[in-house]
Amino acid sequence: MRLAAAGAALLVSGAALAFENPQVSLKTTMGEIVIELDGEKAPKSTANFLQYVKAGFYKGTVFHRVISDFMIQAGGYTEKLIDKPGVRKPIPSETQNGLSNKPYTVAMARTGDPNSATSQFFINTNDNAGLDYPGMDGHGYAVFGRVVKGQETVDKIKNVMVDDVRGMQNVPVTPVVIQNATILSGDKLVK
Repeated sequence: MRLAAAGAALLVSGAALAFENPQVSLKTTMGEIVIELDGEKAPKSTANFLQYVKAGFYKGTVFHRVISDFMIQAGGYTEKLIDKPGVRKPIPSETQNGLSNKPYTVAMARTGDPNSATSQFFINTNDNAGLDYPGMDGHGYAVFGRVVKGQETVDKIKNVMVDDVRGMQNVPVTPVVIQNATILSGDKLVK
């Protein structure tokens, strides 16, 4: 009897653990994407992303760089491709966390400096293991989450027509806008 009760307690605690990682809904002009963040393996990137979500920063930002068989990138520009105001200080890189840039994972975008990630992120549309630590530059790109719902939306976005605009490459011809970003809870969580 005690063993059965212990087993049931483990099942209940296991179910609770499954949702310790926060989930964020990105409502875009092409559909919804739900991202589950990995707060255990990427705590700094997760906290950083959640700060931007809570501040409403991502509302009105666009997917400004789309390379179909590589990734879709967002989180830094308005629909007119102007830098979004309110960018916080960069965070330290978390590339050595064991997470890989596999399809539908989410990683921090950065400059050549590995510790330069701020608000921009990308969703891998291919197996981009070459972006994992150490990568070609000795650092790689830090994965901090994965798409748990809306893979079809990611696929729609990755296939949009792109062009070069004001010195930026692979910009969607028709803007793909993040209309809202919210933290999910309760029955809204993807199981």
